[in-house]
Amino acid sequence: MANFLLILCLILTIFSGVLCWQFMEQRKILTRLIAETSGSNPAANLQNEPDLILTLKVLNPIAVAKRESRSARVLADKLPVMVRKMVYQGVMKELEQEMMEREIEVELNIEYR
Repeated sequence: MANFLLILCLILTIFSGVLCWQFMEQRKILTRLIAETSGSNPAANLQNEPDLILTLKVLNPIAVAKRESRSARVLADKLPVMVRKMVYQGVMKELEQEMMEREIEVELNIEYR
């Protein structure tokens, strides 16, 4: 029984040593990466910034369609998915026209989630 406990202690000690070594290596890597990013110029950090994206969600597209179009009043109950898609396309078209009038370059996409 004593031999079993001695072997178990040795295995656990070796395992702890390996984990400690990996932890120190990870800390070295993180320290090096932080030093590389903080030492660079601010213009390079701006390139690493994520893109800002504006998301628009029409809260009640069926009501908008019924209000804006006579044909949508008929189709909204029978084909709601198609009417929602048409509302989003119309909103996208209007936003694009407004941005073009204001000379703002934009890229508009419809995403399905």
